[in-house]
Amino acid sequence: MRHWKHLTALVVAVGVALSLGVGMAAKKKNPLEAWKPKFDPSGAKYVMKVSNISHPVIEGIAVGYRIRDELWKRTNGQIYFDYYPLAQLGGEVEVLNQLVMGAVQGMLCSSVAVTNIAPRMGLVNLPFLINSFDKLDKFIANKELFNEFLASAEDKGIMGVDITGYGNYGWATTKPVRTYQDAKPLKFRIAEAAVNQSLYKAWGLNAVVMPWPDVHIALKQGVIDALDHTPMVCNITKKFEVAKYFTQINYAQGLFIHLINKAWFQSLPKDLQKTLLDVIREECAKTRVLTRQQEEREIEKAKASGVQFFTLPEEDMKLLRQKGDVVHKEWADKIGPEYLKKVQDFMGYKL
Repeated sequence: MRHWKHLTALVVAVGVALSLGVGMAAKKKNPLEAWKPKFDPSGAKYVMKVSNISHPVIEGIAVGYRIRDELWKRTNGQIYFDYYPLAQLGGEVEVLNQLVMGAVQGMLCSSVAVTNIAPRMGLVNLPFLINSFDKLDKFIANKELFNEFLASAEDKGIMGVDITGYGNYGWATTKPVRTYQDAKPLKFRIAEAAVNQSLYKAWGLNAVVMPWPDVHIALKQGVIDALDHTPMVCNITKKFEVAKYFTQINYAQGLFIHLINKAWFQSLPKDLQKTLLDVIREECAKTRVLTRQQEEREIEKAKASGVQFFTLPEEDMKLLRQKGDVVHKEWADKIGPEYLKKVQDFMGYKL
């Protein structure tokens, strides 16, 4: 009898625990709740599944939701831009493969990862070439050069459409870096990207290739001392809680390339093809303005919270430019020497 009482008590306890767990799960806030569509997408004639790896609190990622809403309105509910940020569909290399196969129809792919299918797109990661908001606008405005860039993955069945971003790359560090020599002893986390690896080797700095989700713990545990990223992302993702210094190198822009599976695009009626491209380009242009503003805000917030910002002496910046030029030469064949030279001349690239 006592055995049955104990068993009954155990069943009740497990039931209570399960119900509490369900209740807590229900209360756990969906990080994307604020971005849910204010319309019912179930009647859409065409569904475009689109991936991104980061968080839409960053304007260059939130653009996906603005495209979704404007496209729904402009196509009278015919196209649903079904957007999945926060790596819901997988890592970037995995999603790029899905995009090529057509399992995913669109992607806002980071410029550091896109070289996996289009080495020419590594152009925008080359040091001190397209390394400011003004230079990015200038490059995009040159339709001949920009269209050639966007066509880089067409042999894989992928169209490039436009660009948004997340600010200017520099060094978030746990110790102040005021000179190149200050940087030499540090271990820098860099992205899993070929151009970045070439660059840090050329700079003679100690680089650790590490997936983004591992960075915060690695900083806290001292596995790395420094992080190659933008001040906006470092502040928003709370990396400045550990790395309280930022050296503004501004050697490249953090960018997302808007990609579409070409076969899926061509399956749309001509009028919807035009509307889709128009909406993406219009929203990307607006978002590039918002990104400038957001970087300024996040830098001011970081400074207010005690993060110290530095710039290197001009002789050190010249040294980084000279060393970084090796990467331009290394990547010339992959990008196309003639095309690279055209871009360098147009952008006024110099050592």
